[in-house]
Amino acid sequence: MGFTGFPDEAFLFYEGLEADNSKIYFGAHKHLYEQAVRAPMLALTEELGPEFGEAHLFRPYRDVRFAKDKSPYKTHQGAFVERMPGIGLYVEISAAGLFAAGGCYTQASDQVARYRAAVDEDLSGKPLAAITGALTAAGYTLYGERLKTRPRGFGEDHPHIELLRHRSLFAGMRFEPAEWVHTAEVRDRVARTWRDVEPLVDWLCTHVRGSELPRR
Repeated sequence: MGFTGFPDEAFLFYEGLEADNSKIYFGAHKHLYEQAVRAPMLALTEELGPEFGEAHLFRPYRDVRFAKDKSPYKTHQGAFVERMPGIGLYVEISAAGLFAAGGCYTQASDQVARYRAAVDEDLSGKPLAAITGALTAAGYTLYGERLKTRPRGFGEDHPHIELLRHRSLFAGMRFEPAEWVHTAEVRDRVARTWRDVEPLVDWLCTHVRGSELPRR
């Protein structure tokens, strides 16, 4: 069965989960999660797959081992098309609506070093500044972990100091719930967003690449 949008029950499910993030709530409403959230997300990513690649759906459970917040469930359903470790395309559904993005979500220390070296170099830093500038001008927001101060070894007057502060960098757009989320227009909006952020993803794949450090 093809993708036809996310039903109202998907947003109602997450509204309820935000109010009662418990195993009791999730267990009582698991059928809504499976039918209104997970199944449509699978259908959506399958239809986007031929153009963008196979997506991985994240589990609904939070890793609370080292977290102060012990809420057991994520209040969103995300899917990720990985191009390189930590770099790729992302889509998410939650009570707040739809979020689509692309970029680098986590970086190991060797990736951060390559990222900053590339931003510092004119031949690669200027194209990144042009890419991110075009995205923000088109209404996209830049996200990612950022230093509050300048990174060591770079002056405050560096032309790309704001980009250098990033330890991770992705661009995305949020869409509030509206009638179109119940239709296949969701697929078109996600596809349009992913096409728009492809230059950023490509830059990161070229200059940052996957981590050379062993994963734990």
